[in-house]
Amino acid sequence: MTNTSHKVELLAPAGNFEKLEIAVHYGADAVYLAGKAFNLRNFSQNFTLDELQQAVVFARKHNVKAYVACNTYARNHEQAAISDYLHSLGEIDPDALIVADPGIFMTASKMIPKIPIHLSTQANTTNYKSALFWQELGAKRINVARELSLTEIKEIALHCDLEVEAFVHGSMCISYSGRCLLSSFLANRDSNLGMCTQSCRWKYALVEELRPGHYLPIAEDDNGSYIFNSKDLCMIEHIPEMIDSGIISFKIEGRMRGINHLASTVKTYREAIDAYYENPGVYRVREDWLYQLASVSNRGYCTGFYFNDPHQILQNYENIKNNGHVFVGKVLDNTQPSGLKIEVRNKIFNGDIVEVLKTKGPATRDRINAIVDENGHPLSFAQPGSKVFIALNDAYSTNDLIRKVQEKER
Repeated sequence: MTNTSHKVELLAPAGNFEKLEIAVHYGADAVYLAGKAFNLRNFSQNFTLDELQQAVVFARKHNVKAYVACNTYARNHEQAAISDYLHSLGEIDPDALIVADPGIFMTASKMIPKIPIHLSTQANTTNYKSALFWQELGAKRINVARELSLTEIKEIALHCDLEVEAFVHGSMCISYSGRCLLSSFLANRDSNLGMCTQSCRWKYALVEELRPGHYLPIAEDDNGSYIFNSKDLCMIEHIPEMIDSGIISFKIEGRMRGINHLASTVKTYREAIDAYYENPGVYRVREDWLYQLASVSNRGYCTGFYFNDPHQILQNYENIKNNGHVFVGKVLDNTQPSGLKIEVRNKIFNGDIVEVLKTKGPATRDRINAIVDENGHPLSFAQPGSKVFIALNDAYSTNDLIRKVQEKER
C-alpha cells in the first residue's frame, strides 16, 4: 500500500534568481540550481557564488530546500578548480550537492562531508546493486536512469535505503541517461561539460556521395527530418503510479526554460500532488491541469520509458511542437492605486484579453482596462522591457504571470 504519511517532494529548476522566485511562488518544495561552471547547463544564466549564497538563504526563508548541481564529468585540468569550488559550496551550505562524476563524489565526501550528496541521472543508475554501491559510499539520494520503467524503479526502492528521485515532466534526450556525444562531434561543445547545443533537434537530410547538394529526406516530413527529436515527458495522469513505485522526489526538467513554462508546470504538479494526498483513492486529472501543460511550449507529450510502451518512446517524426500562449508580463507590485505594476515581456494593448496564472485554481480570464506609465501618463500599448501599471478586473499577487489569450480562443 502507498505511504501517504509524507508527501513526495516537488523539485523545480532554478536557472537564475527570477526563476527561483517563481518556483517558490508556485509551490516547489525544493529547487535545483548551479554555479557558473561544473554543471550540465552552462548556457543557463546560473549563479555566482555570492548569488548562490543569497539563493540558499532565500529558499530557506520560504521553507524550500536548495540543491546545487555539480554534475559535470570533469577533466584532469579542472581538478584544482573543482576542489576550490567545493570548498566554497561548503561555506554556502546548500541542502544537498548533485553530482555524477565519481571523482567529484569522492572529493566532496572528504571536503564537505556534512552536505548530503544526491547522485545525478547522468550517473546511469539502472539497477539496485548500483544503488547499493552508491549507498555504501554515502549517497543520500539517486536520480534513477531515464531508461527505467516504474517496475524497475520500484525494485530499486525496495532493495535500498536511498531516497529515489525521478523526472516527472520535461524534455528528454535521445541518449543514454543524457550522456550524448552528438554535440561534441558537430559543434565541438561537450554535452557532458554542460555545453550541449541540442544537436538532436536540428534538421537532417541524407546526401549521396556523387550527388552533392541533392538532399534526400530520411523520413517523410515536409519540414525536414527529426530522427533524434524526442517528445517531452508528462506524467500528470500517473501521479499515483509514480508514488507507488517508491519515488519520493518528482523532478521537473528545465533550467533553460522561461518562467512561463516553469510557473505552469510547477503550479500544475503542485495541485496534482496535493489532490492525490487529499484523496488517494480517487485521483482524477483536472481539465485545467491539461490546459496549463498544453499552454506552454512543448514537443508533444509522452510517458517515456515508465510503462515499457514502445509507442511512447518513438521519435517525434512529425515535428510536433506547441509554442504555447504568449507570455506578456509579471506582476511586480499589487499594492499601488494605479493598478498592478508589471514588467512587460511582450507587447500589450489596452483592451487585450489576458489570463493570469494564480497560485491556486485555473488561470483567471481578464481584460486590460487601462495602461499607465510610471509617470502617470495613459498608454494605448506597452513595449517589452517597460514597467507599467495596468488595470484588471480581479485582484492578483506579486509574481503572478500574465499571458495573452489568442484571438481564436476569445
